[in-house]
Amino acid sequence: MQREIIRFHVDDDGDWVADLECHHAQHVRHRPPFQMRPWVETAAGRDDHLGTTLVCPLCDRAELPDGLVVVRTAGPFDETTLPSGLRHDHRVAARTWGKLRVRSGSARIGMQTEPPIQRDLYEGDSQAIPPGVIHAVELAAGTIEVDFLVAAPSA
Repeated sequence: MQREIIRFHVDDDGDWVADLECHHAQHVRHRPPFQMRPWVETAAGRDDHLGTTLVCPLCDRAELPDGLVVVRTAGPFDETTLPSGLRHDHRVAARTWGKLRVRSGSARIGMQTEPPIQRDLYEGDSQAIPPGVIHAVELAAGTIEVDFLVAAPSA
């Protein structure tokens, strides 16, 4: 899925890396003829690309980025207390990840990633939910909680 570039940094090897709104990072190298990104070699070129988007395959695989902290937990919910909003298509806020945790029983989550993810979860399982991805949860029996995670504050 497409994710906005919010800043750039240089890695330990001297290569430019785009920091994305989803908290993932992606190398943006200029290595003709395979990678044509001459704009990355100048500060003006990088500045011009702030706010543009790159495909983030890690979000499409629902891979939780490193360095996030839990800021809130919703639940526990069982089949009678699960809010209807969670049962229907909804999204986690921008720059916030969700993490569905099954405390007991089982649940199913469907996410509109590319390709779509449909996963059955059982007691002790968890599933990361990328920011802005449409998803819905089914809970037949048991209890779940949802953690909301954001980038850790800078020291």
